[in-house]
Amino acid sequence: MKKITVYCGASAGNISYQRIASKIGHWLVANNYDLVYGGGGVGLMGILAKTVLEAGGKVHGYMPENLYLRRAAYQKLTDLTIVPNMAIRKQKMMAAADVCLALPGGAGTLEEIVEAYSWARIGDNPNPCILYNEDGYYDLLQQFFWQMVEKGFLSKEHYQKLCFAKNLQQVTNFIASYTPPKVRQYH
Repeated sequence: MKKITVYCGASAGNISYQRIASKIGHWLVANNYDLVYGGGGVGLMGILAKTVLEAGGKVHGYMPENLYLRRAAYQKLTDLTIVPNMAIRKQKMMAAADVCLALPGGAGTLEEIVEAYSWARIGDNPNPCILYNEDGYYDLLQQFFWQMVEKGFLSKEHYQKLCFAKNLQQVTNFIASYTPPKVRQYH
């Protein structure tokens, strides 16, 4: 079974983002992907997990102990792994999956997908990194990454290894054609 780590908000955002989370959940199950995520039962995370489970899929949660003790976990998951902290959670989620996908979310979502992409650039994450951008949520971030290219801080080749997908066909195509970035060598 293939697995996709999905980063998304613990807040629900507006109704269009809730629909996107549900749509992604159905797409995961239809494409035989298990969901790997932060283990929460609220916001887009909760909508996504519930959708996958209701559609007959499997959901693997990873949650730091401090959030678990605050009762943030969704209790009906296929399995839930409690870890000491967020750093270990991110490592385990990345290692457990074949793809890293960000839905709309806040600072935590952004931090997680950017870390996964950064690790791909140095050879520590072989997985494709995708920001789901159907509604333009990540347009400004995409512009900022292009500015990194224009200002000489990111190569065009590496820019092309981060996908801003406007639809599920782009997600599917990017996953199918992905090769990890060529790791820069220092002399």
